[in-house]
Amino acid sequence: MVEAWLVIVVLAPVLSAVIAGASQHGRVAEHANLAAAIVCLIASLWLVTHVDGVRTFINGYVLFDALGAWTLVCTCVVYCLASIYAVGYMRLLREEAARLPGFYALFALFAATMICGPLMNNIGVYWIAIELTTLVSTFLVGFERGQEAIEAAWKYIIVVSAGISLALLGTVLFYWSGSLVLGPTYDMTWDTLRHAAPRMSPALTQMAFLLVLVGYGTKAGLAPMHTWLPDAHSEGPAPVSAMLSGALLNTAMLGVARFLTITDAASGSMLPRTVLVAFGAFSLLVAALFIVRQEGIKRLMAYSSVEHMGVLALGFGFGGPLAIAAVLYHMLNHSLNKSLMFFGAGNVMRVYGTKDIDAIRGVWSRFPVTGALWIAGAVAITGAPPFGLFLSELALMRAGFATPNAWAVIVLLLLLIVIFIGFLNHFRTMYFDTRTPLAAPAPVTNGVEVSTWMTLPMWMALLPVFVLGVWWPQALWRYFEVVAANLGGGTR
Repeated sequence: MVEAWLVIVVLAPVLSAVIAGASQHGRVAEHANLAAAIVCLIASLWLVTHVDGVRTFINGYVLFDALGAWTLVCTCVVYCLASIYAVGYMRLLREEAARLPGFYALFALFAATMICGPLMNNIGVYWIAIELTTLVSTFLVGFERGQEAIEAAWKYIIVVSAGISLALLGTVLFYWSGSLVLGPTYDMTWDTLRHAAPRMSPALTQMAFLLVLVGYGTKAGLAPMHTWLPDAHSEGPAPVSAMLSGALLNTAMLGVARFLTITDAASGSMLPRTVLVAFGAFSLLVAALFIVRQEGIKRLMAYSSVEHMGVLALGFGFGGPLAIAAVLYHMLNHSLNKSLMFFGAGNVMRVYGTKDIDAIRGVWSRFPVTGALWIAGAVAITGAPPFGLFLSELALMRAGFATPNAWAVIVLLLLLIVIFIGFLNHFRTMYFDTRTPLAAPAPVTNGVEVSTWMTLPMWMALLPVFVLGVWWPQALWRYFEVVAANLGGGTR
């Protein structure tokens, strides 16, 4: 049964892309994509509840384990929410109606590449899957064809490809280190390298990990390799921004976590974890500085993503069952919450006709329901109670104090306070500032209406974030313990 569901979760978006690409009608394409997204979500939920150890398929190339299944759920949740939202959002692009089949074909293929990433058992094939996400999503970033969108797409593919090239070099070094123990030909699976790691060169594996960290850290948006992220998130359509932030970044961080277990087994040194923690802390610092002074609404959300990838990096760097549990809980809550934030930003941008925070006033009076959902999401995304990100960050701090890198917990706490004040200050301006904006918003009579398609996924994202903030299911604790054990027991 597991094999069948794995086939379904991969082939559903591929089939949707074929239908959308062959169709000449936007409605056919959007319905095919939406159906595929729902199927993927159902399949991923079934798979995550049927994890039974570590299993491989197709001659060892496909891996099914607890960490991969959890990442898969986060991806499929965002894919489903973004597909619902895209129906309403993309219909507003009336002048681009003829291009909608192409958009949905690319959108489904993007989902398919991100679904494949966590399932790849070969480190080389995993690299290929991550590179494919870049190639497909580049066209989505530049979909609106404006000058800034095209520039963002070029910046995205150049910066990320440079980073992925370093990840490839690190992958080659991992292979070389393994070949000195296993011979020139062997299966480059995560488990093979992990079992061979105690006999591998500590210096070589550490160098390989640092290259992989910079490479996949670029894809994950860790500072200072994050430079592509604000532009790509800002210029892509809102559903694409949600996918980039809520799903793609997790897929890249997964690779960092898996390679870290190999490096730990090879050297036993704290250096790789300390470097990862340092990247996480620096990402939080950069995010805090740019959030406080941000002027663009979607760029604000983008730097929030840099912040939360920094939190994930801290958690994986701390290690241990509690830190891993906090990271995985944070991963799901961030995927839900950031989707909500980009949906709200898309709604506001369409109604007001601008991305400039200073040009937006009276959001609550303009659309009370969307406004209430969006500001609730803003409170949640800053890690305030009673939402899920508060629990995950609190657990992460508890775990961090018990590690040699406890200094990072103090940095995390201070920067979270700065981010909370800076982020919500922008919402105070958009909701409660009665001064005349620097640029007048588009009139209400411009024909743009926020449909149910554009508010329903906001409800679907916010409610779980609230529930997970007041109740951490015991079943999830047990699941996260399995992931921690698979990642080496998390003894640090």
